[in-house]
Amino acid sequence: MKRRFWILMIAMLVLSMALAACSTGGTQKVRVATDATWPPFEMVDEATKEIVGFDIDLMNAVAEKGGFEVEFVNVGFDPLLAGMASCQYDAAISAITITEERKADFGFSGPYFSAGQVVAVQVDNMDITGKDTLSGKVVGAQIGTTGAIEIEGIAGATLKTYDDVGLAYQDLINGQVDAVVADDGLAQGYVAKNSESLKIVGEPFTDESYGIAVCKTNTELLEKINTGLNAVISEGLLDELTLKWLVGEG
Repeated sequence: MKRRFWILMIAMLVLSMALAACSTGGTQKVRVATDATWPPFEMVDEATKEIVGFDIDLMNAVAEKGGFEVEFVNVGFDPLLAGMASCQYDAAISAITITEERKADFGFSGPYFSAGQVVAVQVDNMDITGKDTLSGKVVGAQIGTTGAIEIEGIAGATLKTYDDVGLAYQDLINGQVDAVVADDGLAQGYVAKNSESLKIVGEPFTDESYGIAVCKTNTELLEKINTGLNAVISEGLLDELTLKWLVGEG
């Protein structure tokens, strides 16, 4: 009798564990890193303290179409790249330019946004007219970005890096740096908010594409992300997000 009782109890335990697994394991939870200092792509809403932006809306839509859930982790851009290289995070979305060097460290989804580096200066600056006039100048950029990489390649230019790109623009307003180099979408936002102090000079001097970074060993997740991304692109969501976050008509 006791033996039968314990067999029954074990069977019930196994069944309950199976049911629990079915109820909680049906949807994959994905940890997605982002540097929420890069408006309008990712930023912290001061009222709600939640991370919002173009990339956040996009990633949530990709997750819905791809069949997984997202948990965002706010982290600086440089440690974000290092964390992705060691698979500390499952994925990352943070206006990340797809480059061959980064492809060596982690996987990328297909591209979802085109960008280019631009130069911002004080509104009364007539000496700097674009990338080719940055020699001999102190130029700010966020650490780890393609903007910082571009400045390093300019002979005679001195790079000053920042963990938060907003601080670079503040230093530019205060005259602590001569110029700031960053992605055109972000630069336009900062200049629009400080039009009495800042302006963009010259044309974008790089041709870049943003992608969603994925832990290199997680090919299954990359497939899900690409499936979701292709679905939201085909449904026209990128145009809606552009109107909402970049044009301001959403």
